Amino acid sequence: QVQLVESGGGLVQAGDSLRLSCAASGRTFSSYAMTWFRQAPGKAREFVAGISRDGGSTGYADSVKGRFTVSRDNAKNTVMLQMDSLKPEDTAVYYCNADLVVTRSIRYFDVWGQGTLVTVSS
Repeated sequence: QVQLVESGGGLVQAGDSLRLSCAASGRTFSSYAMTWFRQAPGKAREFVAGISRDGGSTGYADSVKGRFTVSRDNAKNTVMLQMDSLKPEDTAVYYCNADLVVTRSIRYFDVWGQGTLVTVSS
């Protein structure tokens, strides 16, 4: 079963750091871009950060720029989101999303992880 599995969420205080991971499993993947989203209670899901297939290009939402860093380890099929200087408004369920590529003809589109909860107390 092809899936993305997030880990690393938890309860922290404002100013603390957390590191989220998203691991792809179920097949041997050749390459894929990855995007992190989050959804706070009562709000719509929003873009947080993205990284290209080779890690050479990244993008961030203005609200997290300078505090969050996205990176990847393709040997482990894992993408990380380092979150520093956390604020209460970062409280949300964080999801990773990708179009997973096995070969040119075998792709899994719009795969989502189950989400990991990040709670930042003031």
